[in-house]
Amino acid sequence: MAAATKWSETAMLVIDMQKEFVDTAMSSIALPAGEAILPAVREAVAVAGERGIFVIWVVREHDPAGRDVELFRRRFYSGGKGPAVKGSKGAELADGLVIKDEDYKLVKPRFSSFFATNLDSVLKTTGIKNLVVVGVQTPNCIRQTVFDAVALDYEKVTLITDATAAANSEIHLGES
Repeated sequence: MAAATKWSETAMLVIDMQKEFVDTAMSSIALPAGEAILPAVREAVAVAGERGIFVIWVVREHDPAGRDVELFRRRFYSGGKGPAVKGSKGAELADGLVIKDEDYKLVKPRFSSFFATNLDSVLKTTGIKNLVVVGVQTPNCIRQTVFDAVALDYEKVTLITDATAAANSEIHLGES
């Protein structure tokens, strides 16, 4: 079976690998663990590209007034400033990560990549049955996306633990 055929039913979701969340030099809310997984995420994306796996970049890009964020986060948005505001430096992908022409960019409004997005439709109309997940943050966006993928009957949902991260390793590895 050719590589393109073998992997044609698989997509990789790269979740929230934006400067706001993983670049500790520019953002006070960035995770050091998120920054630490950047090389592994870059490698996973490169391998996906070599294998012809459909790469989907799942990002947050919020309204400057915070009208589209969770109610509990709206207090962080005032005067056009807040985490991952559309067009801001923080909303950009982390250094070394690039959306290619054959990739897909999806903006999500909540933790799950499936909630209030067209992700399920994009995947199913593309013939995707299996998902590989990388990114941040394990107890929030990663977990919600994986749970929803399982609930939506994707056949195989694989999490690359070395290319995902949380605020601390105990939470990431489910030890607490």
